[in-house]
Amino acid sequence: MAETVADQRYWDDRYRESEHVWSGRPNAALVREAADLPPGRALDLGAGEGGDAIWLAGRGWQVTAADISTVALERAAAHARTEGVADRIDFQRHTLGETFPAGTFDLVSACYLHSEGNLPREQILRTAAAAVAPGGTLLVVGHAGFPHWQGDHHPQVVLPTAREVLAALELPDDAWEVQRCEEHDTPMNRPDGVPDTRPDCTVKARRLDA
Repeated sequence: MAETVADQRYWDDRYRESEHVWSGRPNAALVREAADLPPGRALDLGAGEGGDAIWLAGRGWQVTAADISTVALERAAAHARTEGVADRIDFQRHTLGETFPAGTFDLVSACYLHSEGNLPREQILRTAAAAVAPGGTLLVVGHAGFPHWQGDHHPQVVLPTAREVLAALELPDDAWEVQRCEEHDTPMNRPDGVPDTRPDCTVKARRLDA
């Protein structure tokens, strides 16, 4: 329980440090992988300031957006009201290793679900897979390594490859179709503003109809 409180405090404090921690735009990988999916019920894990959830809601999805930070969720809800999609997003605070949104979903998205704190990521992603409805999609996007100029300054943070993510999900072959499992370079700027990239990975799988 003490670790949970510390994790929430860490993220609340991080969001309080600036007016916006993230860009407000949806993750490029989500846009690429979900743009052609028919809207239904979506679950956004690690919703942050709501960029992904708001983009999905704007495309007709009914979204459950979960995050550990109350500060982030309040900021995301305000952004959703500004964009006119608040009625299509249910913002919920969860410590995902302990509590998880109820129900099943046509899309479960976990984009950059990393933390320096106590985050049982593999357990959470397996729970996420179990929440995908028949015919639905699981999308996991994450960092596959640290930027080359930064080095491994956080050895407690595990940044697995796409194949390692897929293996940890333990998806039964007869119940899932793996549609993407790959590493790729994502554009970003160095701290000095120079454009560069960092290694990321995407795993996308469709649960077969029952």
